[in-house]
Amino acid sequence: MVEVRSSRFRSIRLLPFVWLICFSLTTWAQTGTTSEEPQAQPVSTPAGADATLPQNPTTAGQQPATHPVATTYSSGYEIRLKIHKYASFATLPLFATEYALGQSLYNTPETGSKKTAHAIVGTGIIGLFAVNGVTGIWNLWEGRHDTDGRTLKIAHSVLMLAASGGFVATTATAPSLHRGSTVLTGNKSLHRDLAVASIGVGTVGYVLMLFKGR
Repeated sequence: MVEVRSSRFRSIRLLPFVWLICFSLTTWAQTGTTSEEPQAQPVSTPAGADATLPQNPTTAGQQPATHPVATTYSSGYEIRLKIHKYASFATLPLFATEYALGQSLYNTPETGSKKTAHAIVGTGIIGLFAVNGVTGIWNLWEGRHDTDGRTLKIAHSVLMLAASGGFVATTATAPSLHRGSTVLTGNKSLHRDLAVASIGVGTVGYVLMLFKGR
């Protein structure tokens, strides 16, 4: 009877330790569970796609953006551009001077200094268009792959080439004077009309490039 009570008493004394051990194990298990990092969810890969490459749902099925290729110009291009630019400053003054002299000679033909000045200015216009024609066409060909301002450049080139042809035709139809009388008077009006038309086309081509910003 005494042994039974003693065993029961020992069992009762062990209960707090058992409870403490169970409580510690439970607490440790809960702490370990909450401290674990969440497992990554598997991502479904479309059929035929490479599973080793990351899939971006926002760009899936879209073509990669293309960027324009930069055009590299040579040092000669920059030199020709400066020559073309600074020479073109004389365009409008030469046009105005030649028109004034030509109109004066049209109204009063003479063989004096006015006709000489008219011929010198006309030669200057032909030389200007020759220089700008060579430098402009050369640079236009070198920058043929550059899409920036291409339409404006082509329009300018066409207009200036047309004006150049007009000035050549104007020179060919120029009336000559001999002893104060006008020879080839039938070409006098044609000469003036060609000159005015060429000056007009050249002016439009010149002003057109002012909007290019270069």
